[in-house]
Amino acid sequence: MSTAAEVTEAPQAPGYRARHTLPLRVEAARQLRRRRTLLMGGVLAALPFILIIAFAIGGTPDGGPGGGGRLTLMDTATQSAANFAATCLFVSAGFLLVVPVALFCGDTVASEASWSSLRYLLAAPVPRARLLWSKLVVALGFSLAAMVLLPLVALAAGAAAYGWGPLELPTGGALATGDTVPRLALVVAFIFVSQLVTAGLAFWLSTRTDAPLGAVGGAVGLTIVGNVLDAVTALGSWRDFLPAHWQFAWADALQPDLEWGGMVKGAAISVTYALILFAFAFRGFSRKDIVS
Repeated sequence: MSTAAEVTEAPQAPGYRARHTLPLRVEAARQLRRRRTLLMGGVLAALPFILIIAFAIGGTPDGGPGGGGRLTLMDTATQSAANFAATCLFVSAGFLLVVPVALFCGDTVASEASWSSLRYLLAAPVPRARLLWSKLVVALGFSLAAMVLLPLVALAAGAAAYGWGPLELPTGGALATGDTVPRLALVVAFIFVSQLVTAGLAFWLSTRTDAPLGAVGGAVGLTIVGNVLDAVTALGSWRDFLPAHWQFAWADALQPDLEWGGMVKGAAISVTYALILFAFAFRGFSRKDIVS
């Protein structure tokens, strides 16, 4: 039996630095070349043009009140580029923007396992925590890029189709042209924070399975379950602890007087759940027997 004095740490190669392994630019370049990244970017960029065509074929909203006698964002969609961008975010925030987050965060580790390349990355040697950190940062970066891409394309397409102008509010009044971009940026920021729960679910599942579709589908499915539970009014105040309950709190940013209450509560709930899920992912992966 070896004594404690005889057990020494394995020597490191000259110049080896754990923090220099799997640089973010390398991981980002790998993910950018993936077909699913290009496909998702194409879908998000095409959505504004699809809506413009739909309005052209079916007729633009007349600005009249919708059901219940109240205007909605859809009723004001063609008033200006800002209104059109806000409408694109409204119709996509509930599901479409969930998909790229689940895809980028759920596919990142599981795909390496499905290709049987995960163990070779770790043998490079890339420390497990470093590998997860690099993949998580890049996945969140691509998720944010997807959410920024949609309103940017919508603003450009909306300006060409409907002109630039103030953001006409469904509740009455309008935001000055100079205030529209900052408010829309705040909306995108909140949507991204609210989707951190989906990112955490997808990333945690990605470290638990070798099937990328399982991780992506599981995250999307659980997000849908959360939306269904939020619709159950019998749960009462328990719904306040569901991230889905606050997913449209960003509408408070599209008011003459900015309201922070709902967005702050929603962000706090989302970040709390996300941090717990990310911690589970790192803890479980550090102890996992990697055989693929």
